[in-house]
Order: sequence, then structure tokens, then C-alpha cells
Amino acid sequence: MTLTPRDIDRIIEMAWEDRTPFDAITFQFGLKEQDIIELMRREMKPSSFRMWRARVQGRATKHSKKRTFDEGRFKCSRQRTISNNSISKR
Repeated sequence: MTLTPRDIDRIIEMAWEDRTPFDAITFQFGLKEQDIIELMRREMKPSSFRMWRARVQGRATKHSKKRTFDEGRFKCSRQRTISNNSISKR
């Protein structure tokens, strides 16, 4: 499979996002986690790759099976709700 420069940019962007699991990249582009790591190593500066690996390693949100929520976005129970452009008070 050949990836366009636009695809590579999107994969890198998705890999940096905390809440985008590797499974989403696999589903969209057909790359396994190891393929993504190799792509990141090839396309990034060594220092940026090391920073990304340190950030991603062990992060539960990057692996669907380790996530504490099934779908949607996590919302803290202490987060205020916003309705009609005004913030509600508890």
C-alpha cells in the first residue's frame, strides 16, 4: 500500500492525538501499531520520535482495550455543562 504525503501527515496527526487509538489508524489506513511506529520513526526527527514514544508508551487511551470508556468523549463529572451559550452554576 502506498501512502500519499497527505495520508502520512494525517497518520502522524492521529498518532500524536491522545484520544485517537491505534485501532482507528489501523481501520482507516490499514497500518498495524508496529507499522505506525516505523512510519513515525522514518518521518520524524529523532528527538521528536523519542518524545512521541515516551508520550504514547503505556497510554491507555491509545489502545482501545485499555480505555475506561467505550465510545464518545470522556467528560469529567465536575465539568460544568454549557447550554445556550451560558455556563450553568452548580
